[in-house]
Amino acid sequence: MKLRRYLTLLLLFLGLSAFGKEFNVLDYGAKADGKTLDTRAVQDAIDACHANGGGKVVIPSGKTVLVGTLYLKSFVTLHVENGAILRGSPFIKDYATDTHKNMYKNEPHMDRCLIFAKDEKSIAIEGYGTIDGNGHTSNFTKEKGGRPMLIRFVNVSDVRLNNITLINPAAWTSAWLYCSNISVSGIKIHSRANANGDGLDFDGCTHVSVTNSFFDNSDDSICIQVSLPEKPAKNIAISNCHFTTKWGGIRIGLLSRGDIESVTVSNCTFTDIQDSGLKIQQCEGGRMKNMVFSNLVMENVPRPVFMTFAQQRASVDTPEGTFEPLTAMHHFSFDNIIVDNSKGDKNSAFFITGYPGHPIGDISLSNIQFTISGGGTLADARKTIPEYTREVLKGWWPEFGLVGTLPASALFVRHVNGLTVDNFKVKVLDGDKRPLVHLSDVTGERLGNIELNGEAVTSKKIIRNR
Repeated sequence: MKLRRYLTLLLLFLGLSAFGKEFNVLDYGAKADGKTLDTRAVQDAIDACHANGGGKVVIPSGKTVLVGTLYLKSFVTLHVENGAILRGSPFIKDYATDTHKNMYKNEPHMDRCLIFAKDEKSIAIEGYGTIDGNGHTSNFTKEKGGRPMLIRFVNVSDVRLNNITLINPAAWTSAWLYCSNISVSGIKIHSRANANGDGLDFDGCTHVSVTNSFFDNSDDSICIQVSLPEKPAKNIAISNCHFTTKWGGIRIGLLSRGDIESVTVSNCTFTDIQDSGLKIQQCEGGRMKNMVFSNLVMENVPRPVFMTFAQQRASVDTPEGTFEPLTAMHHFSFDNIIVDNSKGDKNSAFFITGYPGHPIGDISLSNIQFTISGGGTLADARKTIPEYTREVLKGWWPEFGLVGTLPASALFVRHVNGLTVDNFKVKVLDGDKRPLVHLSDVTGERLGNIELNGEAVTSKKIIRNR
């Protein structure tokens, strides 16, 4: 081992590549026993790799390497070999404080992180091994000093996150801020060790691809958001993924100070989700437009689509007491979606609501097969649903819990200009006294081929309130 280390140092001194541009952390002094803090050794390997023009920093198989905050640098691939574990320290003191910040209001306890990069290019994390945040609730709380995220990248271009397992973050699994040309493929995320366990959060990112990946989260699995008006989120494609989560499968918005556009989600499955499959929410000044969601299967997902247009302060950089203006939400297509909520309750529906004077524009729902348990009453059918005004929100997010049971069994749409519904087939297992479809302040609607239990829906099952 000493000879290998001496040879590595000699090669670096001579300006030559070290063992094919592989930098094994053991050669830089890592004990890799899962107990000794090896931050310095791993960082030395990263620094040497970067100084050498790039290459691969190796966490070897069969080893557990314990670290605090690491700074990933340009042209460096962090390669966690199959059977290797890169594990976060259980002590908040081992996480640096110069790793940017969480962009949501009231959450500075999530500012720190395990792996950080800023203003770098061409970096990667890969290797079939595991990165373990070690972020169990007893270790990391707001009261004990904070909850570090697993990964945060800021203004990084050409990023790859491939064939890696990410588990047990103390907060979000990853935050990508103002990054471009991102490829995520073949990853597995298990984030149940602490609350707010998001999977992939893309903030102001462009040209993003997420494919062939598995998510099991305690919060939203994938988020697309914008915290800076000048940094839009656009050209984002998500495909061939599976989502299981305590909260939302894919959330688009909340942080929405700039534009969010050109998003596709296709060929994905959603299972056992507590809140909603697709959450699309514009709150803060930006425009949201041009999104396609197709070929999706959902099981035990109470709200397949949950869309809101409301005004709320979400960004930490927006002064308290001020709100960004409402602008526009338009052009959304939902096609070829199968939803089985036969094991759910009566709070299962597609829920879409704009804002008075600020409708959502041009929504298409086509080729939908929707199985629900039913159970709605006549009292439910007469219920009035509150608007998501700031007075109702009281500083919190526009979530479904503020509304409760809907006056429709399958589709509730409000404040929309241009709605197309075609080939929308609903199966209700246990009867329901509510109308199937409830439209309120909807203009330019085109409804065709809507079925309930195999029969065409009559006007009695469609409520229109102008």
